[in-house]
Amino acid sequence: MTTPSSVPVQHVPVVIVGAGPAGLTVANLLRAASVDCVVLEIESREFIEQRPRAGFLEEWAVRALERCGLADRIVERAPTHTEFEFRFERTRQRFPYTELTGHHHYVYPQPLLVTDLVREYADVRGGDIRFGVRDVELHGIDGDEPAVSYTDPETGERRRLRCEFVAGCDGARGVTRTAMPDASTTVARHDHGVGWLALLAEAPPSSDCVILSMHPRGFAGHMPRSPEITRYYLECPPGDVPENWPDDRVWSELHTRLAVDGAPPLTEGRLVEKRVLDMHGYVTEPMAYGRLYLVGDAAHLVAPIAAKGMNLALHDALLLADALAAYCGKGDDSGLRDYSGACLRRVWHYQEFSQWLSELLHGPSSGDPFRAGAASARMRRILGSPAAATCFAELYLGKGTDH
Repeated sequence: MTTPSSVPVQHVPVVIVGAGPAGLTVANLLRAASVDCVVLEIESREFIEQRPRAGFLEEWAVRALERCGLADRIVERAPTHTEFEFRFERTRQRFPYTELTGHHHYVYPQPLLVTDLVREYADVRGGDIRFGVRDVELHGIDGDEPAVSYTDPETGERRRLRCEFVAGCDGARGVTRTAMPDASTTVARHDHGVGWLALLAEAPPSSDCVILSMHPRGFAGHMPRSPEITRYYLECPPGDVPENWPDDRVWSELHTRLAVDGAPPLTEGRLVEKRVLDMHGYVTEPMAYGRLYLVGDAAHLVAPIAAKGMNLALHDALLLADALAAYCGKGDDSGLRDYSGACLRRVWHYQEFSQWLSELLHGPSSGDPFRAGAASARMRRILGSPAAATCFAELYLGKGTDH
């Protein structure tokens, strides 16, 4: 079958644009529910399995994936974290969030999760995923016969997928975001006014836990990724560039900002990644228009201050997959009607917490005595009040954020 312009057409109930954690989770759950779908990804399989991204999974997310049969490797291989360390005014204070809540984090870098999900969907379940596609376009999403067209990377031919629904899982710079009409959506934005230099070091972690250090020269973070790899962050001006940060300057600043009495010195190693991340966020409301449903960063971006982005994407994906399966299997559209509202409750909780934590981490280096004083008051409250500490721990772990 061809269109008048001779573009080959295939029909499939759901087209998923983007093969990150969100898109692959939706695809796996639809496959398990016997709902046919096609995943379109502009990058190669090798690229998405190596792309450096987030590394912390909240326990609720792992338990949800485990119930779906998608977390065996995480549970078997991922280290768990039960506390982190605040450093400020040359002192160190452990914060035992598992002791306060009974829950923990898993450390599982996104490339490993993507590798697991691709293998399960494509290799084990025989799902249809098309890598390296170009010029993806959405058509008719406000009608009853939406479609997605793309250029086949091998033949150079245009192809068209007619469908009932499109899941937009292609991130902040993807095509599905731009398909949402301005008149039907509101985009709320916030700029935290700082940048983070994201660093990946071939060096063993210098502590057994995450370190969050507030320093007059700027925030510094230490995030264990594996026995051989450590993620570091350094606060820097927004719009800064990695070229301004030669290795000697990086290690000098890390030593200075993470220094506290009684702590072992940092273990240095080769820096294999340097990126500047401007700390900003946005929320698109609603997260659906017609037959298009946005998932993860395509709908909302949370600055990586509280490590919430991948967890939010998984939350969206789980809700959308359940809703699509209920509609395609039983004709029940209640989940699709409630999808945006159900996602946004957690999105706004995470945005608010990230904004609050940003003030805590960046206030001391803001140059504003009021913000610095407020940050100090927040720190004293967290460390001095069991009730405040428990509330903070629950927000940090993503507990109780759906209400």
